[in-house]
Amino acid sequence: MTDLKSLLKKVESLKKSPDFDLSLEEDLSIAVMNLISLEEHFFLTAEKTGKKTEYLKMMDEVREMRKTLLAKMIPAHEGETWCITKHLLAATMRLIEVGTKSKDQNYFDLAYKLYSLFWALRLKLIQLPQIKHTIKEEPWTLQDITTKLVDCCKE
Repeated sequence: MTDLKSLLKKVESLKKSPDFDLSLEEDLSIAVMNLISLEEHFFLTAEKTGKKTEYLKMMDEVREMRKTLLAKMIPAHEGETWCITKHLLAATMRLIEVGTKSKDQNYFDLAYKLYSLFWALRLKLIQLPQIKHTIKEEPWTLQDITTKLVDCCKE
């Protein structure tokens, strides 16, 4: 892992980069989360209603939308980073829902950790082998990076 000063420098340059509209990308990541949930719901509804094919067709349409939008965020990937980012977003969404239903802050904390991993990979702040080491590194956590870097309120 690069030292903390290098990481902070990279974070600051990303915030100033005209190539990234992080506010827009944050909204897009939430949209992708919801599309993943829609895929799941269309599948389950198809099964619960006796395999009605119209739900499976809608699931396929939503899946194509999700693939297109995720490709805007993850245009170049290596290994299984495409699937990793998709599953990080899916798990984030589910943990948010579990936290909301159970009113248990621990689920929200886990969701934010996963969401932060997504952003660390998306912005290439870390490489996959560095994740375990980075999570334990102080004084910044991956959550701190997400909090300081990704601001949906920036207009």
